[in-house]
Parts: sequence; C-alpha cells; structure tokens
Amino acid sequence: MSSTAATGPADRLGLKSGMVIQEMGWDNDTDDELRVAIEDSVDADLVDGDYGNVVDAVLLWWRDDDGDLVDGLVDALTDLVGGGVIWLLTPKVGRPGAVDPADIAEAAPVAGLSQTTTATVSKDWAATRLLAPKTPA
Repeated sequence: MSSTAATGPADRLGLKSGMVIQEMGWDNDTDDELRVAIEDSVDADLVDGDYGNVVDAVLLWWRDDDGDLVDGLVDALTDLVGGGVIWLLTPKVGRPGAVDPADIAEAAPVAGLSQTTTATVSKDWAATRLLAPKTPA
C-alpha cells in the first residue's frame, strides 16, 4: 500500500498534523481506535470543551438520546475557528443511539452550519461533516 494513499479515518476527515481538535460528547461507547488514529494524525492530544482557545475542528460524538442536536451543535461552535469543521460522529443506522439523518439535515442549518459530506470512520460510527460559516475579514 502506498504511503500517500489517504485511507485512514483521520485522512478521510481531512485532519492533519498541527491542527487543534476539540472533542465533545466523549463517553464509554466512543471508538478509542478512531480517537488514537486522529491523535496520531494531528500529532497531538484532543482537547476538551474547557480548552478556551480557538480550534481547527470539533469531533462531536452524538447519540439520539443526548438531547437537542441544535443545542449540541451551537455549543460545538463556541471555540471553532471561522470556516472550521464540526465532524458529527453518530452511531451507524441500526446501532443503539443512531441519529436519523433527517434530524441532522434539519438541525445543521438551524445551528448555522452547512452539511457537506459523510464518511465511514469505524464499524459503529459514521461522521457527518458540518461546515461553520467563515468569519468576515
């Protein structure tokens, strides 16, 4: 396999060395292999919600029973740099806690986000890329 092939989950998420990635919604059901792959890819630990500085991207683990998705997305925007990405990680369809894709499609624009792509990142979790608006220069 070629070393230039973007095949790892962090590559599929577009996460690169030097990026600051904030993780929200972590629980005992999150995918630790994915978390380690992302930390290896950015060559840094994930930061939590108390980080208090701007971040390049947010990993938001979300399950159907976690509450109001719009509120969760708005909270995830707090430290995100303008034009940054929220990767909404949800259990795959058919798994406990799966989130209806229609709920994501409905919540994203209410929170001021644009839904772009989805990626398979692990056997139990799917990732939806939500783009934050760019901040005016």
